[in-house]
Amino acid sequence: MQPRRFPQSRKLIMLLGDIGLISFAYILTTSFVLDRSILLGSINLYSSMLPVIMIITGLLLNINGMYSIVEKRFAEILLGMMVTNLCTMILTMALSFFIREFSYSRGVLGVTVILQFVFLSCWRYLFWRVERRIHDMRTVLLIGSEEECTHVYNRLRQQPQLNLKLKYVCTSMENNAWESAAREVDVIMVCAEMRHRHKVKIINYCHENGKQPLLIPNTFEIFCSGAALDKIDDIPVFRPQSLRPTVETRMLKRSLDLVVAGIGFVCALPFMLATAIAIKIGDPGPVLYSQIRVGRDGKEFKVYKFRTMRVDAEKYSGPMLAQENDPRITKLGRFLRAVRLDELPQIWNVISGDMSVVGPRPERPFFVEKFIKETPEYAYRHNVKPGITGMAQVYGKYNTTPFDKLVYDLMYIEKCGILTDLAIIIQTVRVLFTKSATEGAGIEQKPLNIAKYDIDKDIYGDF
Repeated sequence: MQPRRFPQSRKLIMLLGDIGLISFAYILTTSFVLDRSILLGSINLYSSMLPVIMIITGLLLNINGMYSIVEKRFAEILLGMMVTNLCTMILTMALSFFIREFSYSRGVLGVTVILQFVFLSCWRYLFWRVERRIHDMRTVLLIGSEEECTHVYNRLRQQPQLNLKLKYVCTSMENNAWESAAREVDVIMVCAEMRHRHKVKIINYCHENGKQPLLIPNTFEIFCSGAALDKIDDIPVFRPQSLRPTVETRMLKRSLDLVVAGIGFVCALPFMLATAIAIKIGDPGPVLYSQIRVGRDGKEFKVYKFRTMRVDAEKYSGPMLAQENDPRITKLGRFLRAVRLDELPQIWNVISGDMSVVGPRPERPFFVEKFIKETPEYAYRHNVKPGITGMAQVYGKYNTTPFDKLVYDLMYIEKCGILTDLAIIIQTVRVLFTKSATEGAGIEQKPLNIAKYDIDKDIYGDF
């Protein structure tokens, strides 16, 4: 079986459908909402705004992954559509304000966005149903250590929409038994700690036999992914990136930070005042909570947050990572964390220059020292300023392992730039509405019955 793909032809059909439906929603709205004399008098204005709405909506659909929907739950698609249309309305209103088109009806824009959401969601649902029927369940051979396989298994069983069914587990590559199991599956998933020579062997097998390989990267592979090809005489060599942004990139990021933080501070001020009053009424103690974190080049600074825990939360326990149903968190604090309002004071950290809007989340010195001892590559996170949001927050969850978050952070540093930051900022809006993004670190792991999926056993496992 060939690796599953979402053909470009179907993406093109989806895009053409989007263009048609956006146009239909806009024309329908302007025809019924606006008085005919107003519409005829401002026909140039309203006709020129249609391409703008198309471009903005199309870009946001792409950024939010709405052209790769086959492996998503429909609830995720619906959330992505809601965020896309909300951002379309905000950006279009801002654009019309900056170009001083005050005569443009905000009512037309609001109704258009609502119709777009309905039409595009129905269009996506039709495609999603078709794709689900086209693609059958795929069987998986999981290769790695028992600890890694257990971790992957627990994540895999929480994503039934991927249509991946674990069939075999291989914890040793010392014999060739894995090849017999590989012939009976569609996907071969390789864990990060596998030796390089084994990974090469598996990749070659997949290419020769039409299997889909899925590699969980380690830090070495992250360094190599952005490497430039060079040569010594006729010998090809890879030149890995330094994982340190250039001066130009840092200057552009700083400019974006000041603009976003300035606008964000003005917009967030009413919410910050309301939050401060609620904390003061609900729980005696300070409104703000400051904590020492590690920033760029290992420099320590104070990060500010709205207090979500009891005043004496770590008096006896010492530093701890957040847990599921953490008793240290107040009732109001649980809500503030769920909607990320506790992070708003960090806008000041961005303005003062200690943080960026986008970057790896800052961690406490105690945990930084611990993580660097376990994984020396963790120190590379400090080549950039820490951020309020980041790639690990967009693609991971609150309970994602430190190593997996590190992989996302290193990938971000490789791609660091204004376009990457803008995409992450937009995607963060979707994360705010995703419950799993705020789960604590103590999620119960279901043990993996290795014997049930052992390649030496003729047993067909199931979730």
